[in-house]
Amino acid sequence: MKTLESSRCRKMLLAVACAAPMGLAAAEPTDATRDITAIMKSAFEDKRQATLDRLDQDETQKLCTEARDQALPAVVAKKIAEINLATVKPPADGQYLGDWQNGEVIANTGTGLQSSDDPAKPNGGNCYACHELSPTEMAYGTLGPSLKHYGKLRGQDPAVLAYAWSMVYNSNSYAPCSNMPRFGHRGILTEQQLKDVMAFLFDPASPVNQ
Repeated sequence: MKTLESSRCRKMLLAVACAAPMGLAAAEPTDATRDITAIMKSAFEDKRQATLDRLDQDETQKLCTEARDQALPAVVAKKIAEINLATVKPPADGQYLGDWQNGEVIANTGTGLQSSDDPAKPNGGNCYACHELSPTEMAYGTLGPSLKHYGKLRGQDPAVLAYAWSMVYNSNSYAPCSNMPRFGHRGILTEQQLKDVMAFLFDPASPVNQ
């Protein structure tokens, strides 16, 4: 990003941040947000699999942006959940669990979809960036809840598996405005990869459940 564009973007962001306390949030953010988007699109370019369409917000992202820095209204949360739950596709064969060992690899892999990544290689889930999973893992993020003993504590009731699948497939289906990637909905992980991650969470032999 050019220096001038960086400066302009910072000024626009500051204008949005300062507008709310002065009671200008209803009038100012729309124009400011449009300007910021225009600056971003002019400052970046398509590079391999990292394309500019990532800057385009879908309805869920727009609703979450509008509600930023404040409690999400119940009616908006309900709408977001309904929109995203409708995108969830159960496994074609009805089987939620795959190979937990492959799931562990996916959880530990943080590459995929960046311009510097090899598009021929499978994407990772980078689960440890936000969650504690295996009790033996020494480094993990805390942005998301601990998933240690996930399957051991919850069992494998069909309703439990369906809920967990929905969360991994599209986290906004039950956690509106979640920071978790919508792995299935956005095509980040394949159906088989989702099954393998599910197995990593639920299989009794998985390190998660030891």
